[in-house]
Amino acid sequence: MKRWVWLLVCVGLLIGCAKKNDAMDDALVLRSAIMGAKCCSFSLEITADYGDGIYEFAMDCISDSQGNVNFAVTYPQTIAGITGSITADGGKLTFDDTALYIPMLTDDQITPVSAPWILMRTLLGGCITSCAQGRITIDDRYEDDALKLDIQLTATGMPDTVDVYWKNRRILVLKITSFVLS
Repeated sequence: MKRWVWLLVCVGLLIGCAKKNDAMDDALVLRSAIMGAKCCSFSLEITADYGDGIYEFAMDCISDSQGNVNFAVTYPQTIAGITGSITADGGKLTFDDTALYIPMLTDDQITPVSAPWILMRTLLGGCITSCAQGRITIDDRYEDDALKLDIQLTATGMPDTVDVYWKNRRILVLKITSFVLS
């Protein structure tokens, strides 16, 4: 009797291991779709947690298949209209008569303005560390101080809400709307 139980357990484990991982497939389909698109446009609401204060921003973004991003700030009204671009080589802001100071979030590495570039770079080439139905976790790189993005997907498999963690502390929350690949 014990042999039969043991045999059934082993067969069950083998079947479970052989089962297709639909969540991983969804993550890879999303990555492939972004890589295959000429561009991706989306609106982004950003909540930045500096520990001593919460700051909110909004922007409209366009990214190419390499993850280079152009954006226009839409909120807060005091800085609306500021535009910029971010690539792996750096960034550029364009504005008239507005001084913009946005402090760094992580050891002089990122600001909330770099959030769309971090999102796209991570979706395109980050290390997928876990998948579940409707959720993907991706590290932006393979190093110990990597940013971890916990991405909740819409019913159609597009990014919806992203929590960005650095050293186990959530520093950014991104609410994505109108994520369109073309």
